[in-house]
Amino acid sequence: MKFLPIAGALGAEVIDIDLKKELDATSIDTLKSGLLEHQVIYFRDQNITSKQQLDLAEVFGEAVIHPAYPQVKEVPEVNILINDKDRPSKIELWHTDMTFMKCPPLGSILRAEKIPDFGGDTLFASSSAAFEGLSDKMQSFLSGLTAIHDFSYGFKESLAEPGGRERLKKALIDNPPVEHPVVRTHPLSKKRGLFVNCLFTKNILGLKQKESESILNMLYSHITLPEYTFRLNWKQNTIAFWDNRITLHKPINDYFPKYREMHRITIKGDKPFY
Repeated sequence: MKFLPIAGALGAEVIDIDLKKELDATSIDTLKSGLLEHQVIYFRDQNITSKQQLDLAEVFGEAVIHPAYPQVKEVPEVNILINDKDRPSKIELWHTDMTFMKCPPLGSILRAEKIPDFGGDTLFASSSAAFEGLSDKMQSFLSGLTAIHDFSYGFKESLAEPGGRERLKKALIDNPPVEHPVVRTHPLSKKRGLFVNCLFTKNILGLKQKESESILNMLYSHITLPEYTFRLNWKQNTIAFWDNRITLHKPINDYFPKYREMHRITIKGDKPFY
């Protein structure tokens, strides 16, 4: 197994591995080390089943069922993400998955089931590279702050749809607003990264509204500078695995109204800390 880096800040292709086969202890350790180092890893030509996708996820932890998306009937841990002319994408912002939870996910494994002839790439950004790119004074200032993350803020478009609030009633009850540090320390690599995103982060505590908006908008622009990102071009049976604790991502919805189907598993994480 080898890792071929794709960009300076993050991202690597994993080659010489067959995910249809059971992974031995050495392969598992190598994958875990590769994810820590590269933050996003991806695999080409992996025609695996939903059960095999779950087996891969469970090497890293317990799968979490997302409250807002349909699931594969036989393997409910796998979410089905479909976009086409009748189901246009609603999420087009840079984000870290499910930061509205007290313990946001460790990461996600996304498999390309059916993709359009062109378009539909995904952008990824390293929150640790972005943090390291800030001045010492700004790092120090941000490290003492906490922010509110809110499910209803991130899914406001879905909630505004006819019947949306009723459909997501349980998710709203189960996911009240939570507080997270603006700067998070990765529990394993010990790298510090910016833990805010424009989809779910509502405001920074202790600042006036305009101050909070100004700081957050500056950080959103900074995190997504090209030198902190890479772009993944999907092909049939490509699988991407991103470390949700230290990355952000953005789907590029340039394929509408074509059909795109992705299968995702999300892995349980821990409570963020500074």
